[in-house]
Amino acid sequence: MEDIFKELQKLGFSQYECKAYISLLKYSPITGYEISKRSGVPRSMIYEVLGKLLDKGAVYIVPSEPVNYAPLPAKELVSRLRGNFEQTFDYLEKNLSALESEQEIDTIHRIAGDENVLAEMNDLIIRAKEEIWLSVWAPQIPHIEEAVLRKVKEGLSVTSILFGAPDTSLGYTTHHDYMSPKVAEERTNGRLTIAARDNEEVIIANFSPTTAGWAIKTQDPALVLVALEYIGHDIIFAAVTNEIGEARVEALWRDNKDLFRIVTGKRFKSI
Repeated sequence: MEDIFKELQKLGFSQYECKAYISLLKYSPITGYEISKRSGVPRSMIYEVLGKLLDKGAVYIVPSEPVNYAPLPAKELVSRLRGNFEQTFDYLEKNLSALESEQEIDTIHRIAGDENVLAEMNDLIIRAKEEIWLSVWAPQIPHIEEAVLRKVKEGLSVTSILFGAPDTSLGYTTHHDYMSPKVAEERTNGRLTIAARDNEEVIIANFSPTTAGWAIKTQDPALVLVALEYIGHDIIFAAVTNEIGEARVEALWRDNKDLFRIVTGKRFKSI
């Protein structure tokens, strides 16, 4: 029930309004006094709450003595709310955009929290018109996979390198299996993740199992270029490794103190 309350509150219902409406769905028509009793809304507040629900069109009065109340059926309420919100979104999309000032392309936006970062990545993917570049780890893939595959079907060029998801393909896919993902995770103190579109915009994120994810989003050409070069380097290095073998590649850096530091981010310790 709490989940239903939370979703209704997102649509502008107060906690008391949620309780009163749900009680009416279960028991109606009933009086304000009975609604208060069944819902837990204080008697001193119930008629104010019912007035707000009447204003929202979520309940209506049943003429009787004493007055009874009944709910708008759930499907009708959801349909009405959906229509109202779609009209609001259409209006805001049109009118807020007109107020938007010209943004500097080198502005860097900071994003905090896994959910917010993933939402921004999905938005970037959806807005792509020509190409998408991705460097993504297995835990994040399910959150963007649907949007990416839709773009693949639309004919966009999608290039990806995936960490720890050997059975997944997102466009032209390279799997980062030439080195344990743990090495990269320890070096960057997290799971460095990149999504870029159309050579115009990039999100560079870092997810961690122990702390909240963060990201930057920008259209700065220098950062877009660095991100694409980073992904391209990983893809080419994977191809070279497949050609000459993992053992030979590891031998290049494992016993070289400078390369060991670059690859692992740790100080070299001789045996």
